[in-house]
Parts: sequence; C-alpha cells; structure tokens
Amino acid sequence: MNPNQEQIQNMYRTMVSIRHFEETVKREFGKGIIPGFVHLYVGEEAIATGVCTALRPTDTITSTHRGHGHCIAKGCDLKLMMAEIYGKATGLCKGKGGSMHIADVEKGMLGANGIVGGGPPLACGAGLTSLVTKSKDVCVCFFGDGACEQGSFHESANLAAIWNLPVIFVAENNGYAQSTPASYHCAIEDIAERAASYGIPGAVLDGTNVLAIYEATLEAVDRARNGQGPSLLECKTFRHHGHFEGDLQTYKDDAYKSSSQGKDPIKEFRTEIDAQGWLSSEELDAIDQNALEQVQEALSFAESSPLPKVEDVTTDVYVNYR
Repeated sequence: MNPNQEQIQNMYRTMVSIRHFEETVKREFGKGIIPGFVHLYVGEEAIATGVCTALRPTDTITSTHRGHGHCIAKGCDLKLMMAEIYGKATGLCKGKGGSMHIADVEKGMLGANGIVGGGPPLACGAGLTSLVTKSKDVCVCFFGDGACEQGSFHESANLAAIWNLPVIFVAENNGYAQSTPASYHCAIEDIAERAASYGIPGAVLDGTNVLAIYEATLEAVDRARNGQGPSLLECKTFRHHGHFEGDLQTYKDDAYKSSSQGKDPIKEFRTEIDAQGWLSSEELDAIDQNALEQVQEALSFAESSPLPKVEDVTTDVYVNYR
C-alpha cells in the first residue's frame, strides 16, 4: 500500500525532526552541558520513521541506547525529550532516565535501554499482553547488530515464535557493535537469515529507504495482527557519527566512511519526493524549517527547566502492589 500525501509529509517531518534534534544534541553535548553519554541516530532516520509510520498509536516499541529517533518517530514530545536528556524535572522520566532510558508508555514507547539486547524480552512481554487482552496491538523491537549475538535476542525470537507473539524484530545493522565490525562478530552476512532458525519470515532491507521499510513493516504488522506471529526485518544502514558522542572512530575503515557519508536517507527521500511530484521544494523547505524551530523551542524549554529536587531521589523506585 503506497503512502498518501499526508503520510509522505509526516515521514519527511519525522526524519528532519530527528536530524535536527540529534545535531542539536551533538552541539550542546560538545559544550559540556548535557550529563552522561549520548548515542546519535544520524544516518538511521529512515528506519524508525518507516517502521513507526506503519504502526497505530496503541502499538508499542522497545528501543536501544540509540533511542532518540525511535522516541520521535513514535510521537514523544520533543520538549519533554530534550528536558530528559538534560536531566531536568520536566523530562519524560523526571530527569532520572537521561538519554539512554527515555520512556513514554502513553505513547507506546516502552523505553530506551542501556543494556545491549535488553529490549527483546520486553517486547515479548508486550506481545503476550496483546494476546491476553486480545487487543491485536503489535510490538516492534528495535536492536542493533551487536545485540544479535546476545542470548536474549535468540531466546526472545524463539519464545515469540513458539507462542506466536505479535512482535516485529527490527535489526538496525549499522555495521559496528560499538567498535567491532559486524564482519568480525557475526558469522553470517545477513542477520535476517536467522529468522529461518525460528520458522519466521525474515527480510533484508535498505536501511536508508524509508518507503521500502514502510512497505515491509506493513506486511509484518498485518501478519502479526492476524495471528501469524513474529517477523525479523534487517535494515542495513550507516552510523554517521561515532558509537557515542566524542568517539574518535579510529576503528572505521575508509570504505565505511565513504559509504556512510554518501548514503543520506533524508536526501534520498527528498529526491524521491521531487521525482514523484508529491511535494514541492517550497513545501519541503517549510517542513524542514518548522522542524528546526520546534527543536530550538525544545532546547529552550530544557535549558529553562528546573533540576529534580534532592528529596525526590527515592521516588519512582518502587511500586506497591495490593
């Protein structure tokens, strides 16, 4: 099913919002203002955008340490996100989660995760909830190529398959697990081949092609909603910046650097939009400018927000069940 004009606009808006948000975080982090680490999603915008466009509001996602793009694509508020990254009380998690643990359950964003491979088991829990409640909601589990070597991924893929859970595993293969190339840590070239081990569909996608990702996700979502179980989508993409901001990237070879800079999902999508005549250059420029302004508003909000109170340090730690 081809996206309509409104979806095209929203896809482009999401992608440029992610780009402006991440470049702003990069700049401000360089000033020493933002606490902790940040892992930027620049170059991977098409994946979160294509996948989340195929979801409905009640569907859920689990994320990774590189989760800002997933948050934005799932509809999280930019101001509250930026405040969280700044460790402010107005943040989505009251400043206690920071960049690697942003969550917004009301939006279906079940949390970024600082643990490599920490998301797949949570996705199975969300999928089981959907089965028990008969909601027909699906859960998308984003994870990187490094997480594919974790037992938690394999256990979760197997569990999802035998229980027929409505879970879509999305491997964002950007070629490196921190500083280790996928060619070294992974015994096969295509992670999607592992789907056959669990008797589920697997597909390899161009991680810079938002429309191809959207179409493949629609198919996987349709399967999941209709009780046909999980799927594995591998999106081959590029990490334009380092593993974390400040990473010197001395481990990247020249071929990767050349490929990554030559493959920009936003430029490719804009070229396709122009070729198809879906939107004019003026309309795209306006969307881009509006996204930039919203990110700047989010930055101002975060900078002016208060820090959490010391007496609140032990709140939100325990849950009492009756």
